[in-house]
Amino acid sequence: MRRPSLLIIFLTVFIDLIGFGIVMPLLPRYAERYGAHGLQIGAIIGAFSLMQLIFAPWWGQLSDRIGRRPVLLISNLGAAGAYALFAVSARYTGSAGLLILLASRVFAGICGANLSVASAYIADVTTPENRSKGMGMIGMAFGLGFILGPVLGGIAFKHFGLAGPGWIAALLCSLNFISGLFILAESRQPGSAQPERRMNRLAQIAHTIKVPQVGLLVGLYFLATFSFTCFESTIPLMLEKRFHFDEEKIGYLFAYCGLVGALIQGGLIGRLVKHFGESTLIWGSLMVVAASLAALPYVGGLVTLLLVLALFSAGSGINRAPTMGLISRFTAADEQGATLGVAQSAATLARVLGPVFATGLLNFSLAAPYLACAGIALTAGLLARQRLLPSK
Repeated sequence: MRRPSLLIIFLTVFIDLIGFGIVMPLLPRYAERYGAHGLQIGAIIGAFSLMQLIFAPWWGQLSDRIGRRPVLLISNLGAAGAYALFAVSARYTGSAGLLILLASRVFAGICGANLSVASAYIADVTTPENRSKGMGMIGMAFGLGFILGPVLGGIAFKHFGLAGPGWIAALLCSLNFISGLFILAESRQPGSAQPERRMNRLAQIAHTIKVPQVGLLVGLYFLATFSFTCFESTIPLMLEKRFHFDEEKIGYLFAYCGLVGALIQGGLIGRLVKHFGESTLIWGSLMVVAASLAALPYVGGLVTLLLVLALFSAGSGINRAPTMGLISRFTAADEQGATLGVAQSAATLARVLGPVFATGLLNFSLAAPYLACAGIALTAGLLARQRLLPSK
């Protein structure tokens, strides 16, 4: 019998996020090419997350009942189909291409269970004291996916046209599904405790946020993700308008951000947690995000841009692992999947609202979305410091 492995789950998430990294930097530009503007671009970006918001808790609860492995395999297969639709959209122009692009993001969101269920997988196979370090592996996979993904997307666009990035992403997710059939082991052991009752989605959310400190942490995770997704959905458009970067150059900048995040999450997060503790890292990372977002609209050249992007990527990269680690530590063993599914739903709600909020503000000013989100991150950081750190 195969033993559950952090390396295998890392590779599973990593390959999935390469596909995500291929598509995400291109999505605002594709929507614009097909005729979308402003809030429409944000709505198309947010469609993926709206579907995740609806389905992520259900996938988490399902994984608590039937196991993590089958849910992850379904997610990988669904992602392959969604990216194939993304590629097919390039055959059409105007509203037809836009509708197929939207359909691809909706389908991807429905099947998008990898992050929450992989977090539950890690919770199954790690001890409480090592859980934040284990969660950092998902962050590292996210960072590495955003190193290779955007570069592959830019190269595929350059050599194969509009459809190229979608087909490459679909191929990778298909290979991920096939490899999972043979090497991915189940992490939940036979006879593991099952939830005593099956709650509907709203009841599960209410139950989760009533757990001491979990509600606060889920709220902070929402605000951190909101700030990140506002950046993610507007930076390709801002770089095009201000620096005249094409898809290939934007892909390289996303890869650079991913590299910084991977170095932080893969190489340093365990030491940082051990030295500072989760609570300090959570509020400190939010302050770094706030400062870098406030500076981003005013950078004057490439060197300054790279420095500010590095600070933003470091702050964003540090935040997730200690937040998810603390949420997991405050959660009962038989509710890990459901609770982390709720946390992921909070993040996906941020990904629904953030792009619409940010692209709407971008119509008024290039600086507006970054300054607004700097204020949000600053508020979240101050709240985290007040509520998470013990009183002296």
